[in-house]
Amino acid sequence: MERLRSISRQLRRLVRMAPERRALLVEAALCLVLARAALVLVPFPRLARRLGRFVPPSDARVSHARSEGSPDHVRLASEVAWAVTRAARHVPFSAVCLPQAMAARFMLARRGVDSVLHFGAAKGRDKPLDTHAWLDAAGVEVTGYPASADFADIACFV
Repeated sequence: MERLRSISRQLRRLVRMAPERRALLVEAALCLVLARAALVLVPFPRLARRLGRFVPPSDARVSHARSEGSPDHVRLASEVAWAVTRAARHVPFSAVCLPQAMAARFMLARRGVDSVLHFGAAKGRDKPLDTHAWLDAAGVEVTGYPASADFADIACFV
């Protein structure tokens, strides 16, 4: 019964939301589903070709894409960050860092905002290696933040 009340509350909140934000939230949920499906169904080398150019973190394009953009790009990056992190809490699967970063990257690209998708690794506690993905755009930390200082930035997609 409590679960039904929770769903009812969430639906009421969604209906009261401004139409633009509601559309952005629905788009984020759909992008998360597509990102998750791609990660399950498409071999990663093939998928990586669609994510952008694979470069080291020291590449000049990384710092250029990470620098603060126009006020419109900053606003768009902030709105996409909100939508993806909010939608990730409500999709019927665990939308961890990589699907969130992929979904946000796609949404930002559709809006003409450059972004940097980072891949990092750290010595694991329970396993030999922990990995993490995070995305930033127009000077905004979009997804995967705060990234632990333990993670070394290994490579990026620009």
